[in-house]
Amino acid sequence: MRKVVWGVLSTAKIGTQKVLPGMQKSAWCDIRAIASRSIDTAAAAARALGIPKAYGSYEELIADPEIEAIYNPLPNHLHVPLTLQAARAGKHVLCEKPIAMSADEAAQLREVADKVLIMEAFMVRFHPQWLRALDLVRAGRIGTLRVVQMLFCYYNDDPGNIRNIADAGGGALYDIGCYPITAGRFFFQGEPMRGIALVDRDPKFHTDRLASALVDFGNGRHLDFSCSTQSARYQRIQLSGSTGRIEIQVPINAAQGAKTTLLIDDGSPDGTGIRTETIAESDQYMLQGEMFSRAVRGDLKLSHGVEDAIGGMRVIDALFRSEKSGRWEDIGA
Repeated sequence: MRKVVWGVLSTAKIGTQKVLPGMQKSAWCDIRAIASRSIDTAAAAARALGIPKAYGSYEELIADPEIEAIYNPLPNHLHVPLTLQAARAGKHVLCEKPIAMSADEAAQLREVADKVLIMEAFMVRFHPQWLRALDLVRAGRIGTLRVVQMLFCYYNDDPGNIRNIADAGGGALYDIGCYPITAGRFFFQGEPMRGIALVDRDPKFHTDRLASALVDFGNGRHLDFSCSTQSARYQRIQLSGSTGRIEIQVPINAAQGAKTTLLIDDGSPDGTGIRTETIAESDQYMLQGEMFSRAVRGDLKLSHGVEDAIGGMRVIDALFRSEKSGRWEDIGA
């Protein structure tokens, strides 16, 4: 086994504080270079993380012949342009979520999908707590899964923060609403048919600061979620079945290298049937980087590619259409 040599486009906090420290734990990942539009910023990040090379432009890093794979945590509106640029240069790309600003924009990645590997960075799909919950659902431990319900919120009213800049892809649905959409598709193991949304926008930023949605997966299966960028910090997933329930207590921001817990409820009316299952220590960012690197080496097949990312964007598109129409909107395929 030879480590995959990685380069990083930008010094975004999600990368420098979460993703890269996780990937550096893996025997499959060699983080060799990091780039910023400022060489000083790139050099400071490189020193802090022990990365050998720093570049003062994204183009320089993409042109580096040593780099095999690129992690792209740039602002949302730059995901597709820089992913395309890297892929055309023969680099595999792990791109932060959401992969695009629309399904049509994400579809541009089909041009290079048969030449390199491209995956949207939903690290939660590799966390053992999500995998264990899916195993329990598949095994019928809660009967037939009927509802995936999620509340995901934080408070950020900083006008300079990228999450509050509409033209750069800010707002709740893009930033965190994509996670319950991923959860619905993951736990129902399928694609939804239609969705309806209620959205409240910040009067200054024009971003969606609160979005609530109902998404229909057919056959009596619903995803029900609210996400907010201006509410008290909280996150929780409920998987409600015909005979029981599973609760994922910290579904997205589980501490790296820590144990997590699932609550498994057998539906007893007095609540005595709730038990706690402890999931062993893990780092979802390490596991994500390791899986992608193994796919680059041909050790396994990529679990989620461009078509999967386009599918997630179709749901977001439909919910934004519903905001304007006030009606159910078809998601399509």
